[in-house]
Amino acid sequence: MIEDTAADVTNPKGCAGSSTAANAADNAHPPSFDLGNLLIFSPTPFPSSPTAEQIHQNAQQCAQKLIAELLTTCPIHSSPDKTLMMTLPPPATPLPREKPLPKPKEKTKWERFAEKKGIGKKDSRKETGGKVFDEATGEWVNKWGYKGKNKEGEGDWIVEVDERKESKGEELKSVSGEGRRERKEKVRRNERSARANERRARKGTSGS
Repeated sequence: MIEDTAADVTNPKGCAGSSTAANAADNAHPPSFDLGNLLIFSPTPFPSSPTAEQIHQNAQQCAQKLIAELLTTCPIHSSPDKTLMMTLPPPATPLPREKPLPKPKEKTKWERFAEKKGIGKKDSRKETGGKVFDEATGEWVNKWGYKGKNKEGEGDWIVEVDERKESKGEELKSVSGEGRRERKEKVRRNERSARANERRARKGTSGS
């Protein structure tokens, strides 16, 4: 975003004495720009032990050149709220990452076993679109999720009692929600197994 009015950035008040020397240096060593990253590259030789005044003067001159290049090169347009906006070109200089690259994810016990045995990963969703044929209705239904095949029988108004549990004298819970409880318990077992695999993988890497 820029202001509606801009001063003469190439020769601001108080810098007239140094403008001749700066122009001479520009002619001998013209700077290059990466406007997308708001960068200026000045090949002008710099003293090996510059003073604070020289550093300040050089930074000021570079900032003036960069702003002048932006104002004369980049398109300026007005936003709906009457604010002047400037469109920058794509960046040309690759910048380093702010954070290190993420570490590769440790393989689970099953993944290491499958790799050792040469078992390929099969994506059943690509073959059947994540659906399975329901013989009772004669239609293709979802395997998981809303009205999924894995929830079959959970909404039945009558459920058969498990004779094995009854014969052992086990306390029977409400059988109407037995299917849902078993499905939830299976999910919890899978999560516990996944956490155990992660712990084993961490111990393996720390031990090596």
